[in-house]
Amino acid sequence: MAVKQYFGTDGIRGKVGEEPITAEFMLRLGWAAGKVFSVKERGLILIGKDTRISGYMFESALEAGLASAGVDVLLLGPMPTPAIAYLTRTFNANAGIVISASHNPYFDNGIKFFSGRGQKLDDEVEHAIERELGKEMAMVESRSIGRVSRIDDAAGRYIEFCKSCFPSGLNLRGKKVVVDCANGATYHIAPSVFRELGAEVVQVGVSPDGFNINEEVGSTKPDVLSRKVLEVSADFGVALDGDGDRVIMVDNKGEIVDGDELLLIIAAHRHGNETLEGGVVGTLMSNFGLEKALERMAVPFIRAAVGDRYVLAELAQRNWNIGGESSGHILCLDLTSTGDGIISALQVVAAMAESGSSLNEIKKRMEKYPQVMINVKCKLGADVELLKPVAKAVAATEARLGNTGRVLLRPSGTEPVVRVMVEGEDESLVKELAENLAAVVEKAVGDDAA
Repeated sequence: MAVKQYFGTDGIRGKVGEEPITAEFMLRLGWAAGKVFSVKERGLILIGKDTRISGYMFESALEAGLASAGVDVLLLGPMPTPAIAYLTRTFNANAGIVISASHNPYFDNGIKFFSGRGQKLDDEVEHAIERELGKEMAMVESRSIGRVSRIDDAAGRYIEFCKSCFPSGLNLRGKKVVVDCANGATYHIAPSVFRELGAEVVQVGVSPDGFNINEEVGSTKPDVLSRKVLEVSADFGVALDGDGDRVIMVDNKGEIVDGDELLLIIAAHRHGNETLEGGVVGTLMSNFGLEKALERMAVPFIRAAVGDRYVLAELAQRNWNIGGESSGHILCLDLTSTGDGIISALQVVAAMAESGSSLNEIKKRMEKYPQVMINVKCKLGADVELLKPVAKAVAATEARLGNTGRVLLRPSGTEPVVRVMVEGEDESLVKELAENLAAVVEKAVGDDAA
């Protein structure tokens, strides 16, 4: 299949004002998507966004493009990415559009699409949209222009859905929770979810101004949450990213609980309740401690390539439900169709409540292994593992680690570097082996280029 011009692994993303993240492109993209999604019937497409200042401009451009293609549009306003996926399904829409650059700063933005099933688009659909983008825009006749309206109760609908994903016999009364919304799309939703479940909520990152999304707050800056949890003596804290599909938590001692640890807590809880379907999917970057902990429970574990798209593909192939990434992007497919930070956090809290354990206690099921990563400059996409000196060094490193660690060489898809990662029980040995292997890779890459 041909290489896509605009769509990457997570939609279309870039710096605002630089192609393709411009108002003109968004107008054409709306029209092109409208043509693809309204082939057999008059289409209906939902549009939601995070809190970036450019989101309003792009919302208007997409709206105009879709309407000019004869597609009806429902505007959701600022809403988390997973909420848009959910509402796309419940409104029986042809597709949903998310205007967001997730955990990136305000000057970036992007577009993600969901199918009518609330899932990311197949490659074939993205190719079809790109083919339409190559054509000249032709507006439908006036009587066929799409109608545009706003869903005023979108937030309330989604809050109720999130609460429905928490066991009905449980509540959070007596618990103090810090919720950090990254000044992003969950600012008016996540605090309400936890408050309506009975918790005393302390809010952080709930004052978006168009520019402060992800700025020193949220899941990419969990130290802020850690300090706040200790300051107010909270039971735990929840940090979401700008579009709400990732979550990192903090326990009552101020210790950060990352995506690998959260994934294990959810999987172990379901395994104990005999509701875990099959096994768990992580990624090449998932901590070795996660693999070992699941192994002790006799739960199958598969590593996918980095990116939620690949985790989702592995889950679908095996008919499993639970998977995720170290970043906190966790999939619970028995509850929702995409990564959802709020719902993932609620699954962890349910595990705590049903076991009577604190987050600090329950996370101890997994012992995180020391991990050292070194970036070595090389040609973009270079497959350094095929170089004989590198292959020999990798084998020797793996022999030193035995079954107590692992080695990963991963060329970056966006930077001219290869990531050399070594993981194991002994931190000093891991550091030594990573530095030695990186030196071999650097020399081999240099010799190969010469």
